[in-house]
Amino acid sequence: MTRSNQSNAAAVRAFRVLEALAQAGEPLSMTDLVEALGLPKQTVHRILVQLTDAWLVTRGAGDRLYECSPRVRALAVNVLMHAGPAAARHALLEQLVAKIGETCNLTMLAGNDVVYIDRVETEWPLRMHLQPGSHVPLHCSASGKVLLSFLPKERRDRMIDTLPLHAYSERTIIDRERLRKELTTTRKRMLAINDQEHLQGLIAIAVPVMLDRNRACAAIAVQAPVGRLTLDDLLAFVPDLRKVAEETAETFRA
Repeated sequence: MTRSNQSNAAAVRAFRVLEALAQAGEPLSMTDLVEALGLPKQTVHRILVQLTDAWLVTRGAGDRLYECSPRVRALAVNVLMHAGPAAARHALLEQLVAKIGETCNLTMLAGNDVVYIDRVETEWPLRMHLQPGSHVPLHCSASGKVLLSFLPKERRDRMIDTLPLHAYSERTIIDRERLRKELTTTRKRMLAINDQEHLQGLIAIAVPVMLDRNRACAAIAVQAPVGRLTLDDLLAFVPDLRKVAEETAETFRA
């Protein structure tokens, strides 16, 4: 094998490791990766060392579990924000904002936060300014709660146990058992509500973007100041959010 072919093969193997970590959605051990990839243990170890040195993979302090680094997650977000179906997703958000008259977002999980993949602002002068790429907390945002609720149970429980539940307002849920019950309800109704839990005076609802019956890859949310709409007003638009969520799901499936 020529040096060029060897380099290409090494690059593909490194990508396969990153791909396996991303698909797992949770940290993996080297044994997990060896089994998933079917590569020799020595090869996987060498790749993990290289990826860790390049800050493409990180390992938790004191453990042997690996995951994609914030650098890789930022790359994934940038790809989703700007490549391929991004224009189609943006157009769907624009249609939703035209119908509702309030700011709408497309969000995804990013570590312990929610990241805005796309956002279309309302024309009202009173609004919260956030750019695509911005992060908000999981436990007190509508998008965060709906995305948390659709994680596999073990991962969801682990995140609930370790998330820093900061109080952003007097309505923020900071009790872990109460949050657990809230997420159970959210999953059953496929709808999350943020009643001024992140910012006083701002309400929001979110629905999941479902890849299949059990997997949510993103969320569609709408938010509004309480002086302009009530929660009941927002909830009247749930069918519109669900329609856009299904159409957005098609862009991810493609």
